[in-house]
Amino acid sequence: MLKARTIFRQFLKSPNKVGAVAPSSRYLANGMLDELSWDTLTNVVEYGPGTGAISRHLLKRIEPHQRLFAVELNDQFIPVLQQKLPELEVFNESVSDIRAICDREQVDFVDAIVSGLPWTAFPEPLQEELMNATLSVLADRGQFVTFAYVHGLPLQNAKRFRKRLKDTFSEVSISPVVWRNVPPAIFYSCRK
Repeated sequence: MLKARTIFRQFLKSPNKVGAVAPSSRYLANGMLDELSWDTLTNVVEYGPGTGAISRHLLKRIEPHQRLFAVELNDQFIPVLQQKLPELEVFNESVSDIRAICDREQVDFVDAIVSGLPWTAFPEPLQEELMNATLSVLADRGQFVTFAYVHGLPLQNAKRFRKRLKDTFSEVSISPVVWRNVPPAIFYSCRK
């Protein structure tokens, strides 16, 4: 319950930075993670882990030879993550700094990025800045998976983001609706 309250409070304070009103369900998390080619992954990054709803499923799948780390800008979520998932390596920084983070951590490229960021809530310049940063670290044929809430799909920002994905990646697929999530969501699975 603490996690749900923390997310909801942060959503009320900054709805354009925290797009969720509740933690992602295991159905959404596992659907997204099932899209990844786990046998070929070395470095995996999670954007915006929040309180760790997807992170805990990621941690269950990571093998010893694979590296996972997360980037979370909202410092209110850091203590929750440290308490609930102490094994998760989290950088309290912006996704726009992902290249610098990777350089500092001696990671040339990442094979997969799982994003919990509210992309469609971002203004177009920020969307572009974060996507360019993402592309700077994503390996050739690397995977990018993110979700969007169904109720927002008809909005102009959501349409613009969907077009950005199709213009940016060589492959983009859209999942069926995950009804067992609050609110219901779809996810995009993209390959560079």
